[in-house]
Amino acid sequence: MVLQLRQYSSLLLLMAAMASTAGYSAQPLLPSPESSEFCQRAQQLLAGTLLLSDNRVFTNMAEYRHSKPMIDPLKTYQVVAYQATTPILVSCKLKGAAHIRAAYGESAAGKQQPCSSVTRIAREQAITELQAEGNVTGADAVRAMVVENNEPAITGYSYLADYELSYVDTNDVLHINSNWKLNDYDSWLTWVLPEALEGQNYCNIPTVEYIKGLAAGSITSGTIITTDDDAQVTPQ
Repeated sequence: MVLQLRQYSSLLLLMAAMASTAGYSAQPLLPSPESSEFCQRAQQLLAGTLLLSDNRVFTNMAEYRHSKPMIDPLKTYQVVAYQATTPILVSCKLKGAAHIRAAYGESAAGKQQPCSSVTRIAREQAITELQAEGNVTGADAVRAMVVENNEPAITGYSYLADYELSYVDTNDVLHINSNWKLNDYDSWLTWVLPEALEGQNYCNIPTVEYIKGLAAGSITSGTIITTDDDAQVTPQ
């Protein structure tokens, strides 16, 4: 519990600092899922850095799947999954905090955060928007949702495997998953990894729109996320 509070406090400090960063406004914290700024913001939040990546948005899943983020210059990659015209998930290929510190100095990044921390921000943003719309029932429904503390995948194969973005447990509680992968640059495994695989941090982040859709009932839980070549990554 103490560790979780410290991590949350460091995230709040970063959020406050980012509110004054040129090019970003304090609200909303998460940009539009379709914006190239989304994974730039995720990179900053997850690595505790104010560095701004050169981020590319793919409209082809195969191209995204084969892309590799770079450390110097800092390049990140993004693809958006859709259900019809609704963006439901943003996938980001980022660099871990340890790799950023190694490349840019100890003060360039903070403590690595799990991808679920951004999902929690999306949940809070959904609550804020629903309250502003006067939808108290919807806001309460989102508050009752559980953001899972998913363990990071060890291999790229595991990260790319199909999974449920959300599910309802036996007590009718709705859970939201944030599938992710982290190659910790400080780990001894870095010594045996190809350079292109060092310090990778891959995240699948459910969108505010998806969470609000779950609350409204316009989206049904159990959405299967896939990285197959024909995955829907443009609105239809």
